[in-house]
Amino acid sequence: MLVRFVGFGLGAATLTTVAAASDNTNADVLISPLDVSSFMAEPVTPLSTLVKDKDDMKVKMEMLIMKIQADFCRALENEEDPSTTFFVDRWTRAEGGGGVTCVIQNGKTFEKAGVNVSVVHGILPVDAVRQMKARGKELIGKELPFFAAGISSVIHPSNPHVPTVHFNYRYFEVTQENGEKMWWFGGGTDLTPYYLVEEDVRHFHSTLKKACDQHDAGYYPKFKKWCDEYFLVSHRNECRGVGGIFFDDFEMHSQEDCFKFVKSCAESVVPSYVPLVKKHKNDPYTSAERDWQLLRRGRYVEFNLVYDRGTKFGLYTPGARIESILMSLPVYAKWEYMHSPSDGTPEAKLTEILKNPKEWI
Repeated sequence: MLVRFVGFGLGAATLTTVAAASDNTNADVLISPLDVSSFMAEPVTPLSTLVKDKDDMKVKMEMLIMKIQADFCRALENEEDPSTTFFVDRWTRAEGGGGVTCVIQNGKTFEKAGVNVSVVHGILPVDAVRQMKARGKELIGKELPFFAAGISSVIHPSNPHVPTVHFNYRYFEVTQENGEKMWWFGGGTDLTPYYLVEEDVRHFHSTLKKACDQHDAGYYPKFKKWCDEYFLVSHRNECRGVGGIFFDDFEMHSQEDCFKFVKSCAESVVPSYVPLVKKHKNDPYTSAERDWQLLRRGRYVEFNLVYDRGTKFGLYTPGARIESILMSLPVYAKWEYMHSPSDGTPEAKLTEILKNPKEWI
C-alpha cells in the first residue's frame, strides 16, 4: 500500500493556524505559515504544535528532516522505473513520537532504498545514558527526559557500478535532574562504491567540502578524517567505503549556527550522489561483478550491526521500531570463507583504498 499525504486537508501549499485572540472572537491572528505540502507524510508532531513552537529547535529540525526526506525520495524516484515509487510508512511510538519510513525494494535502479525520519521523545534508559557518557557526555541522573530527531538513509543500488550512499543528520536534547538542558547535533554523509571511479569520488567529496566551507574551512578536513576513522571495520582492518564527512557532539557554536551547518550538509546529499546514479545505473555488468557487490554488502552489514552508534542507540531505546532501525540492511548480501580478490584486479584496487584511506581533493 502506498500512502501519500498531500496538503493534509489544510488547503493550498502551506500550513497556517488562525487562532482567536483576546476577547474579540472575530479577531484572528495569522501565524506565519509552515510549508508541509511537499512532505512524504504528515509530520510526527501535531501540526498545531509545529506552528505554535515554530522557532523551537525541535520544530526546526523536524521540518528540515521532513523536507530533506521528500527532496531525496523524489530525486531517487526520478531515477527509477516510473511504476516504482516509495512505500510510505508513517508510524507512532507508544512511549512518545514516531517517524516516517520510506522504502523502495527490488526496484530496477534500487534494490533497496530506505529514507527514515524519526522524531521521538521520552525517558532515556540507563544503557543509552551509558553510551552517551562513554562519548564524553557527563549526564546527571539515571533516567532523563530526552528528545531526538533525525533522518537516516542507506541506498543499495541494483547495479554494482552505482555506489551505495549513507547519510544521517540528527539533533538531541536531554534534560538532566538539575533541570539543565543539554543539546547537540551529529551526522554525516559517506560513499561506499563497489568499483572505484576516482572522478566520482572526487565529485562526492568536493560537494561535501563546498557545503562545509560555507561555514568553516576547517570543517571538511576535520570531519573527513573523523569519517575515515569512524567507518572502520576494525576486525577486517578496512574502511566501509571511501569516506565523506562525519561529526558528533556538535555544539561548539550557537544552536542556530550549528543548525545552519547541518542544513547545508543535508542539502548537499542530492547533488553529491544523484549524478553518480544517473551516470552508472545503466552500465553493463557481469555475474562476477554482482558477486563482488554482494560480498562488499556483507562487510556493510558487519559494520552496521557491530559498530554503528545509531543502531545501538535505537536498539537501546524503549519501544524501538526494529524495522526502521534495520532498514539500512540490504535485501541480499553474501559471505565467502577467506575470500580475497586477485592482484591487479579492479576489486583489489578498491580493497587497497579501503585499507589505506587517501585524500581525494
